[in-house]
Amino acid sequence: MTYAQITLHERYAIWALRKQGLKPAAIAREVGRHRGTIGRELRRNVWRENRVSYFPLKAQSYTNQRRRMSRRGTHFSGEEWAFVEDLLREDWSPEQIVGWCQRFGILAISHETIYRRIWKDKKAGGTLWTHLRIVTKNLRKRYGTYDSRGRLAGKRHISTRPAGAENRSRIGHWEGDTVLGNTQHGACVVTMVERKSGFVAIGLLAQRTAANTNARLQQLIEAQPRPVRTLTLDNGTEFHSYRKLEAVVSTKCYFATPHHSWERGSNENVNGLFRQYAPKRTSMEHLTQARCQRIADKLNHRPRKRLGFRTPEEVYVS
Repeated sequence: MTYAQITLHERYAIWALRKQGLKPAAIAREVGRHRGTIGRELRRNVWRENRVSYFPLKAQSYTNQRRRMSRRGTHFSGEEWAFVEDLLREDWSPEQIVGWCQRFGILAISHETIYRRIWKDKKAGGTLWTHLRIVTKNLRKRYGTYDSRGRLAGKRHISTRPAGAENRSRIGHWEGDTVLGNTQHGACVVTMVERKSGFVAIGLLAQRTAANTNARLQQLIEAQPRPVRTLTLDNGTEFHSYRKLEAVVSTKCYFATPHHSWERGSNENVNGLFRQYAPKRTSMEHLTQARCQRIADKLNHRPRKRLGFRTPEEVYVS
């Protein structure tokens, strides 16, 4: 059955029946409408001055006004759009903007509306679209080659981590990995992410050696305001001197199963976010530690859906 808007003739009937003292259910039977339709009509279209009286012409006027508003297109001011666009330029996703605004009651907007704004801006030659998180992955199979990754005797397997690390119930359990530039041997970064909060730390490496990696990890760990209890690492050879790291920090290192990147899903996600600032096959020679810190700060101040649109920093320091 197709729904039809209430007509002015029906509104006069509702007005007359209501004056006779009939309840919404009885009015609905008389005019041949569902009682929910009548109830909604009376709630939405009572006279705004006293919120009790119902007049047919007033009700029709209110309905026409809402219809005009719904067809008006965007109802956001230039100042509101400037606010949204500032957040986009901070590399927030439309979903993050919507969730954060809803959390604080700042602006009622949908992510579809924001995307329409982005594509309209792009069509006009704008650059808002360049701040979206678009990352493509080129995967490579290692068939027919000997793989030495992860062949390190005595390492702790990820399955032996404390329960607080596995279920994200306790702050202090981290994951770590390196992200390469355009070569295997040049400048790159080491990333760390705290599992419960998603808080990120990023360190620059001049070269991906075990000594450089240990030194930078030690700096990142010692800079944290809260204890780094565990660190789950990838199986690259840059982490093979982990026992030396453990000797100088109160952190136990664990290792994921080789080629099981999903076991360190938080870190893989952070590496993808970092690629927004340093795409694959581009050099990292221009990076500085200060720049790495600014990138980490941006990621730590973005609201996350899984955190109820709180930021990683809010969760980490609380």
